[in-house]
Amino acid sequence: MKSKLPYIILGLVAVGILMLVATGNYKKNRHFDGRITLRKSDKIPYGSYVAYQNLKSIFPGATIYTDRHEPGYWDSLSNYEKKQAVIILAGRFAADEFEMKQLIKFAEKGNDVFVIAMEISATAERMLGCDARNYYLASFFESGENPGKDTLTLQLKDVDNQRITQYRYPGRSFNGYFNEVDTVTTHVLGTDAVGRANFIHLQAGDGNFYINMAPVAFSNYFLLHGQNIGYYEKALSYIRPDVQKIVWDEYYLNKKSGGQDNEKKKGWFTVLMNLKNEEGKKPFRAAFWLAILLLFLYVLMEMRRKQRYIPVVAKPRNDSMDFVKTIGRLYYDKGDHRNLCLKMSSYFLEYVRNKYKLPTSKLDEEFIMNLRYKSGVEEPVVRSIISFIKYAEDTPAISQPEVNEFHELLEMFYKTA
Repeated sequence: MKSKLPYIILGLVAVGILMLVATGNYKKNRHFDGRITLRKSDKIPYGSYVAYQNLKSIFPGATIYTDRHEPGYWDSLSNYEKKQAVIILAGRFAADEFEMKQLIKFAEKGNDVFVIAMEISATAERMLGCDARNYYLASFFESGENPGKDTLTLQLKDVDNQRITQYRYPGRSFNGYFNEVDTVTTHVLGTDAVGRANFIHLQAGDGNFYINMAPVAFSNYFLLHGQNIGYYEKALSYIRPDVQKIVWDEYYLNKKSGGQDNEKKKGWFTVLMNLKNEEGKKPFRAAFWLAILLLFLYVLMEMRRKQRYIPVVAKPRNDSMDFVKTIGRLYYDKGDHRNLCLKMSSYFLEYVRNKYKLPTSKLDEEFIMNLRYKSGVEEPVVRSIISFIKYAEDTPAISQPEVNEFHELLEMFYKTA
């Protein structure tokens, strides 16, 4: 045994040296992942895994969903209910006019829209009455070992006592600010290090519209640095505490901005159309349009009938549909919009029972999925119709715009089914 002891000691020393070398190489190969993805599934420094996972602790009574659909077509939210919230986290809030109208309409019903982005579209600026600026967008696509030498400092007002608290971290200052806001309709909730507004609130009907221009303040790096989790908790505490549904929306993380498309190269036809002679005229364009005119005249001349006239057979009239439309116009002219919606709902449910053989006694989730598969109509349309039918049965009155919207949903269903 004593003769083998030196060899055992020598082997242990060799194993230790190998482990030290391997550990040194591992640490040497490690690098800082500086990509700013802002995705809820990313645990890298600039992902939003921590922010998403902590939603339940801030809103224990709410159900948390995720969605990647455009505004107004969410799977889990209703356009007719209240006490809902949607949180949009992205590098650029590239909302067009249609999407902004859907978000504002959603907020006006008594819901909250919380937008977190460094840059917002010109359409959003115009409709919200503000002028936004950003520091740099190029860092959104950067990666590598150097995470940036800049730092970020934010100031936030408390919900209750309006006391201003300052938060900072040594990471990237991937943020923007508002150069100008409408002070009549806008409340400033937070600022950057030099006092420029970067977190605002606007009232929208019975709901609220929030815009925060510091998306990295909701990243893993910022929230896990020092006591910065307080910024996250206080910022989201502006959302109504009795909220029942919250959607974490990643639609704008995947949406491409229309203004960033590269200019298309000119083809040979475009070059010929713009070809000029010595007098500055475009002979090919004139010859082309002349040829098109002559071809059109030739077609008109050859359209003369060379056979016996074939009479047009009128399609059979649907008298039941005409009757329903006549009754609908009577209720519409009378102004009894709720009664009209109930009649439209009854006709729709009767149509579903007769055509798809589905019972309509319970308009639950199972009924929605069965109707969606049997009719072939998209689920958001079916869900919106059923949600409005329940809304019409419970509400005391319905406005004319709501009647028009319900009619459009039904027409879309009938045409698609």
